[in-house]
Amino acid sequence: MTVGAVIITMGTRPAELQDLLDSVAKQQGAPIEVALVGNGSPLPVMRREHVRTAELPENLGIPGGRNVGVELFGPGGRDVDIVLFLDDDGLLPGDDTGELVRQAFAQDPELGIISFRIADPQTGETQRRHVPRLRASDPMRNSRVTTFLGGACAVRTEVIRQVGALPEQFFYAHEETDLAWRALDAGWMIDYRSDLVLLHPATSPARHAVYHRLVARNRVWLARRNLPWPLVPVYLGVWLALTLVRRPSGTALRAWFGGFREGWATPCGPRRAMRWRTVWRLTRLGRPPII
Repeated sequence: MTVGAVIITMGTRPAELQDLLDSVAKQQGAPIEVALVGNGSPLPVMRREHVRTAELPENLGIPGGRNVGVELFGPGGRDVDIVLFLDDDGLLPGDDTGELVRQAFAQDPELGIISFRIADPQTGETQRRHVPRLRASDPMRNSRVTTFLGGACAVRTEVIRQVGALPEQFFYAHEETDLAWRALDAGWMIDYRSDLVLLHPATSPARHAVYHRLVARNRVWLARRNLPWPLVPVYLGVWLALTLVRRPSGTALRAWFGGFREGWATPCGPRRAMRWRTVWRLTRLGRPPII
């Protein structure tokens, strides 16, 4: 199976980006071609063997930039069977990641997406938020899951062609879950694999100034786009309660409620509510779509 890698960058981490490209280039098996997207910025000067490039005049956000990267492999990524999404400050520590990904998809025709384990390069720690399931205390346990990590994953391009690309209007946050829910509704499965590792410095998502607003807005959009209407108020009510329990600062809470209102007041894109059988499938996988 042919593999490509999509990397988006704003040009602020050229050394880390070069290290990532080198780690992709050293993978066993057939060379992994890279689609490198300058997301609203020129690409830094670097070695570019097996690299397709695009420089966007404006920042399209994470999903928009990644969609452009997929299209560099042809419509819907048809030039490759599998696409890796990798953060530009990440690093593949081993040289067998590409081969393990090929084997996983070849052995399981229902497998549509693989979520990698993210580990801090200094401590080896995997943050709880980087384990895409509710029971996240053991990051070394592999399992079927209901979402994935957008900056450390592998996606069968047939999934993208079947259910559509990442939702560009989300810009940042929850775009992976939107794609995951559509994939699961179409019959695909998602695996979390602890042996597929991307090294990435431990960070807080709240470092982004717009984090709280976009998280809340996109949570509403996610529900409006994908959930049966009876579940929409339940899902959003649960997340409202969880947000209040976490006791964010007054500034963060105001931003969150602003985003929540924006999610109801603005277009969210096409609505394709999942089937009730998919709701039950998510529940059996350990994460009913109310949390």
